[in-house]
Amino acid sequence: MTGGNAGIGKATAEGLARLGARVVITARDPARGERAVEDVRLRTGRGQVDWMPLNLASLASVRSFADDFGSRFDRLDVLDLNAGAVHSRRRLTEDGYETQFQVNHLGHFLLAQLLVDRLRAGAPSRIIVVSSDAHTGARRGLDFEDLQWERRGYRSMAVYSHTKLMNLYLTFELARRLEGTGVTVNAVHPGFVGTQFGRGGDTRLLGLGTLIARPFSRRPARGAQGVIWLAASPDVEGVTGEFFFDCSPARRSKPARDAEAARRLWDLSARLSGAA
Repeated sequence: MTGGNAGIGKATAEGLARLGARVVITARDPARGERAVEDVRLRTGRGQVDWMPLNLASLASVRSFADDFGSRFDRLDVLDLNAGAVHSRRRLTEDGYETQFQVNHLGHFLLAQLLVDRLRAGAPSRIIVVSSDAHTGARRGLDFEDLQWERRGYRSMAVYSHTKLMNLYLTFELARRLEGTGVTVNAVHPGFVGTQFGRGGDTRLLGLGTLIARPFSRRPARGAQGVIWLAASPDVEGVTGEFFFDCSPARRSKPARDAEAARRLWDLSARLSGAA
């Protein structure tokens, strides 16, 4: 799972480890990755928990991770695309893309393409995309002429909402393309969870808002329940192309039901990521 060193990802890793799964989390920072693994092992009493370096803001890092994973492991049963970022200022990655666009969407798009053959080989297998009800904030859908937010005023939560809509487009289009392969693809809204997300040094205003709202938030373990259910429950065996919240179908905005936009984003993402 991407971003498994903290928050919902770490709680998901703990839950799946308790079920007996061999879990591999990713982290940008080696120290945080090591600490997370030690913590999950201690809490669960399970030793089959590992971490691997991955920086979604670098497409080279995504490719390197996929190569390393393939050399270390002979199967992949569940791919959890969990990591996310939000920034108050427009920033570019080393690949020249707006950071939220790449971390929340494009890096995950490429990772799924690079690991899909491993998932097919081990089918039945599952892909889980952690999206959000925040996708409803993209009320007019995506502006394909300005996905990098170069022309519009940069508003962190508006950008975030658009990337969460992209997560749903990835889910529905990938599910369509993998139909009949034994690989299912579903998205999940974990709810508003009280984590460190949005509280870094580059998200001052968002961090304040998150801090104020924290008493009303869910604990990470509660937010992870829907992810764990999608990863392991027989209730969703064979179910694909759906969006869930609290183990039930979730509300989709009208733009989220735009199949043509999903295909258009797929084609563009394949070109931008070099996966075409």
